[in-house]
Amino acid sequence: MINKIDFKAKNLTSNAGLLLLFSHAKSEGLFELLENEITFADKGIDKIKMNHIKTLLCGNFIGIDKLERIKLLQSDPLVKEFGIDIKEPETVSRFLGKFSFMTTQMIRNVNFKLFKKLLEKSRLKSIIIDIDSTVINVEGHQEGTAKGYNPEKPGNRCYNTLMAFCDEFKAFITGFTRSGNTYTANGAAEMIAEIIENLRDSVDTITFRMDSGYFDENIIKTIEGAGYCYIIKAKQYGNMVDKLYRGDSLQWAEYDNYKEIAEISMRPDKWERPRRFVVVRRLKPEEERKQLSLIGGDDYEYAFYVTNTAFSNEETARAYEKRGNCENYIKESKYDMNVGSLLLKSFWANEAVFQLMMLAYNLFLLFKFDRLVEQEYRQQIKTFRLKYLFVAGRIIRTARSTIMKLAFDYPYKEVFQRCAL
Repeated sequence: MINKIDFKAKNLTSNAGLLLLFSHAKSEGLFELLENEITFADKGIDKIKMNHIKTLLCGNFIGIDKLERIKLLQSDPLVKEFGIDIKEPETVSRFLGKFSFMTTQMIRNVNFKLFKKLLEKSRLKSIIIDIDSTVINVEGHQEGTAKGYNPEKPGNRCYNTLMAFCDEFKAFITGFTRSGNTYTANGAAEMIAEIIENLRDSVDTITFRMDSGYFDENIIKTIEGAGYCYIIKAKQYGNMVDKLYRGDSLQWAEYDNYKEIAEISMRPDKWERPRRFVVVRRLKPEEERKQLSLIGGDDYEYAFYVTNTAFSNEETARAYEKRGNCENYIKESKYDMNVGSLLLKSFWANEAVFQLMMLAYNLFLLFKFDRLVEQEYRQQIKTFRLKYLFVAGRIIRTARSTIMKLAFDYPYKEVFQRCAL
């Protein structure tokens, strides 16, 4: 039974796992990359940038959701061992306010390079890239917010963030913040072209996978023009089903439970040419069919997928069904990395925060890829933090060395031992 609490202990950290992440990031040349890639015209800002960027990475590693939370790190002796001087939240906020379109693009370039490092380690030459967007709700009047599509809080001001992930190892490739009233597909074709330009020399095959919000011929032409593949769920315009039953009869085959599948070459209205569509249909429940018979409705529900892959019809449908993984990656970035929680007044400050959060997200993956067993790679970040980051330690300084002492019975000590400096 504890009868007393005092606050006399010194040189204690509750974040011993930061040593793992920072040491690994340093060994991979990340800090040198940030130093060289991100430059501010103001020499004074450029001189102090790495201290603030490292401060924010520390905050992102432990999962801060408000800038005020960096105070939790100000007295941490381990953070001081990294040579980081944690400033007041107001000072860090002023630094973030110095970001512009150009400097946030510089962080995006670093994110591209970090992803390519993961890709190189994986030795994959064929990847699937999922593109999707997510709504970031705000409570104030941050720059660039607007009322738009917002299923969580209809009518609320928000941002709309476009993101691209590699499904094979759940890694963030690129993305950017948009105004809340931005149409889903706006900027997607340009981002795809940017991805292709960055990855052209690293992979042989890319298959882009998107939902119906990106059913746009300009997007398709961008991918086709580069020689890559796509599977995109089609919007079901009023005449899409009608076109199914024109001309030759379709050859429907059984697919999964109570479903059928077929393919057709179809040219949607206003498109320049026809393309291959894989169609899945499912018989509606009997009660619903009875009601539809009274008004002349169709007995089937349909899903259309436009694709230029060499996959069979069944392989195409199953490949698209795995797109749900991307939604889980976005949820992890929002709930574990707190994307969309730490918001400031400036649009570009918020974009910089987003880019740095996703940089930390990929640094978690890079560490897990290199240092943990394969079965732990896909574990969520919140699980990683509980096992390896939120660990109590004491910093001991002697004349010859600095030692971090951990609990004798810490259950995952082998990870720290493998990563010993």
